[in-house]
Amino acid sequence: MTSKLIYIQINGVNAWYKPAKFALSMGIFSLTMGWYTGYLSYKYIHLYNWSLVFLLGFEVLYVTIQASRGQLSHYNVRSALYTSLTVAMAISAIAATLYTGYIGVLFCMGDFNELPGYYLWAIRLGIFLFVVFALEGAVIGANGSPRVGDGGGGAVPFLNWSLTYGDLRIAHFVGMHALQILPLLAFYIFKDVRLVILSGLLYGALSLFCLLQALNARSLLSVR
Repeated sequence: MTSKLIYIQINGVNAWYKPAKFALSMGIFSLTMGWYTGYLSYKYIHLYNWSLVFLLGFEVLYVTIQASRGQLSHYNVRSALYTSLTVAMAISAIAATLYTGYIGVLFCMGDFNELPGYYLWAIRLGIFLFVVFALEGAVIGANGSPRVGDGGGGAVPFLNWSLTYGDLRIAHFVGMHALQILPLLAFYIFKDVRLVILSGLLYGALSLFCLLQALNARSLLSVR
């Protein structure tokens, strides 16, 4: 029984890759926001943190349960129940994203004299880019698949990003991880507000390029 669970596949891919990716990504996100919200004096900040536990925990739990059953979690409309749960996951993701956007607003409105200006700007830009490209998940949902084009051909191991056709998950991934990358670059390397803002603009442009490539059914390696 255990060996059967390990080798379950969905659409030709190990079913456990997806819950592993979700758990890792949401774990990193939660730890990051836990770190950032430590700088805030907002009295309801615990409500935000517990909201993430509930909303993201629901997504990881459902994706894991479906993987164990060899069933799709996203894009599964085979029954009224599956459709409802797919919609519930979308609502959870949007709610967590918009609430995080509100945290970004608090970082723009408050006084943070204890933080270097370049680091504060990196947090602001990181949150802004995270929100924009997290909401890009709606494009993936509307497309009915993360891939644009034929969808066949090779893929990046574990991540399963297409190497031959457009894949909307790449822009989703790159843009959302501005949340970690920009503050790290600012704190350890750039240490200058102008360089941080410039790096944020360039990072946003890179994320947008990934999105446009995918929408045009082109992989990042494509020269068509």
